Amino acid sequence: MITIASEKQDRLRTLLRGLLGRCPCCGEGRLFRSYLKPHASCEACGLRLDQFRADDAPAYFTILIVGHVVVPAMLSVEVAYHPSALVQCSIWLPLTLGMTLGLLPRIKGALIALMWSLKAPS
Repeated sequence: MITIASEKQDRLRTLLRGLLGRCPCCGEGRLFRSYLKPHASCEACGLRLDQFRADDAPAYFTILIVGHVVVPAMLSVEVAYHPSALVQCSIWLPLTLGMTLGLLPRIKGALIALMWSLKAPS
């Protein structure tokens, strides 16, 4: 039982490192060299990061999260206040864009960290 708890703690620490954009192995090196482009390898520990390909999964998870936050909020505001289309667009478009751009690299980092943690083949 102790090894299972320890494994869960290690996996959680690894996911948090990925969410923060850090190397899943050491937590020291930066994961991305630009917005969504991972470094070829970690500058601190040498882990090859280019072998972990998240492909389209980060975009799907980002759409899932943003959609589940924005759509109910938008419908609630519409039912309660009936704002004009201009007000709706001025609220929800920036919110959607901001959430999407903010979540996408974090989700990609977490997925790369999860693949490393599970020792998934590239």
